[in-house]
Amino acid sequence: MPITENNRLPEIYSADEQEKSSGERARERGKIWRFLRVFIFSLVVVSLGAMLVINAVMRPSTDEQTPTKSEKSGKFSWFTDLSIFSPFRRIAESSGRLLKGEDRDRINILLLGMGGGQHAGAYLTDTIILASLKPSTKDVALFSIPRDLTVPIEDMGWRKINNINALAEMENKGSGGLATSQALSQLFNLPIDYYVRLDFEGFSKIIDELGGVRVFVDNTLDDYRYPILGLEDSPNYNARWEHLHIEAGWQQMDGALALKYARSRHGLGSEGSDFARARRQQKILSAVKDKLFSLNVLFKPTLITGIISAYQEHVSTNLKVWEIVRLWDLFKDISPDRILNKVFDNSPDGLLVDGIGDEGAYILTPRAGDFSQLQYTIANAFADAPAEIKQKVSGESAKIVVRNGTWVNGLATRAATDLEKFGFDVLSIGNASQRNFQVSVIYDLTNGAKPGSLGELKTKTGANVSFGLPDWLKNDLAKDAASGGKTPVQPDFVLIIGQAADTTRSGSDNPVQ
Repeated sequence: MPITENNRLPEIYSADEQEKSSGERARERGKIWRFLRVFIFSLVVVSLGAMLVINAVMRPSTDEQTPTKSEKSGKFSWFTDLSIFSPFRRIAESSGRLLKGEDRDRINILLLGMGGGQHAGAYLTDTIILASLKPSTKDVALFSIPRDLTVPIEDMGWRKINNINALAEMENKGSGGLATSQALSQLFNLPIDYYVRLDFEGFSKIIDELGGVRVFVDNTLDDYRYPILGLEDSPNYNARWEHLHIEAGWQQMDGALALKYARSRHGLGSEGSDFARARRQQKILSAVKDKLFSLNVLFKPTLITGIISAYQEHVSTNLKVWEIVRLWDLFKDISPDRILNKVFDNSPDGLLVDGIGDEGAYILTPRAGDFSQLQYTIANAFADAPAEIKQKVSGESAKIVVRNGTWVNGLATRAATDLEKFGFDVLSIGNASQRNFQVSVIYDLTNGAKPGSLGELKTKTGANVSFGLPDWLKNDLAKDAASGGKTPVQPDFVLIIGQAADTTRSGSDNPVQ
C-alpha cells in the first residue's frame, strides 16, 4: 500500500533541523552514517578485546554463581558486572553458550548514534545502522538507515524513524534502544537480537582517554559555520557559529577537535563537499582504530578502565559480558573484504524518494510504496553465488541496466540486488516506459562478445535474448542520461523484467527467476 501521513503528530526536531531547507537536508543525507558506521562497528568489536584483556589481567579466578542484581531485574548493564573483582572463570565458562541468532546463523545488532548531553534533539538517533553477522562465514552486512525515513509508530501515525528513541526516552528513560530495536524488527520483518547506542560525547571522551590521535590534514580547513554547542537557538544568528580553523599537515587532536574535524560540513573550497568530509572521517577512524588495536594500549589496565568508564555514561546496550566475549571470539579475525556496506538512500537507483511531510518537514519514503524492497535487500544480504560463476561474470566486467517492464513494484530492484551477487556491475535501475512485458528480455549490446555473462544472465532470469535496442528503449536511456539521473556508461546488457518474474519471494533458492 502507498504510504500516507494521516494522523501525523508534530515531529520532534532539533534546532539544526528546523533551519535546514529540504535541499540541504537531502545533501546532508548520511553525514553521520559514514562517520559512525565504521566507528560504531569497530568500537563494538574492539571493546570485546579490551574487556577480555581486563578480565584476564585483573580478575581473580574465584567462582561466583549468584546472579547479579541487574540480571535478576532483567535490565542487564554490561558495566555493572565489569568490576575488577568479578570472576574471570564465569566468563570463560560461558564460551560454550550460544548468542541470540547464532542458531539461525545470523546475529542482528542495531547500532544507534545520537547527540546526547546538551545537544539540541539529544535523543534523536541521527545514526541508525543494522549490523548483521553470519558466524559460519564470518560475513558482516551493515545497513545504514536514514533518520528522515518515515515509519508507522503505534498510536502515533507516521513519524521519522529517528523519533522512536526520543519518544521512548520521554516515556521511560533508558528504554530508547530496546524500543527502537523492536520497532525496526517489525519494520524489516526480522529479529533484532541486540542494540548498542553511543553519543557524541562518548566518542570524544574515548579519544581523550587514548591520549588523542595524530592525523595528517591534507588541506587547511576553514569552516565559518561550525555550530557552537548550547547556542543553537541564540537570537543572534551569527553567535551560533564558530570559526573552525585547522592547518594542513600533521596535527595532534583531542576528542573535541577530532569530532569537529570529522563533522564539519561548511569548509571553504574543496573541504566543503561531502566527499571531503568522508575522507576526513576515514582519517579519524583509521587513527582511532590503530591506537585501539595497539598492544601497548590493550595491556594498560588503567587506560582500559578509563575507556570503559567513558562507555558507562555514554553507551547503552543489552549485550551481556559473556555475549561480548563470544562475539569477540567469533569475529575477531574478520577480514575487511567480508564487510558489506549498504546505504538506503534517495539516489536515482536508491530504494527511497524525497518528500515533504504534513508539517512541511523533509522526509524520505520507500520508492515502492511499502517496505518490501528494503526487507528483501536485508533478508538476502548473504545470498551469494558460487565463486566460479562470480569469477566468470566479473572476468568479463559485465555491465547491466535493469528496467521493470511491469506494474509490479520492486521487481527491477530485486533482480538487480541478486545479479550483483553474481558479479554483474549494475549501472542503473528503473522503470521502462513500456510496462506490458510478460516475459523478461535481455538486450545484448555486445553482439555476443561476453558469452559467459550472457549465459548466466539467461539462466538466472529465464529471459529471451535480443540483439540491438528498440527505439522506445533508446529514448528511455537517452532521457535518463540527459537528466543526469543515470550513469552515462555504455551497458553491455539491458534487462527488462517481465511479469513472469513476479514469482520471487524472500528466501527463494534462485531469486532472480
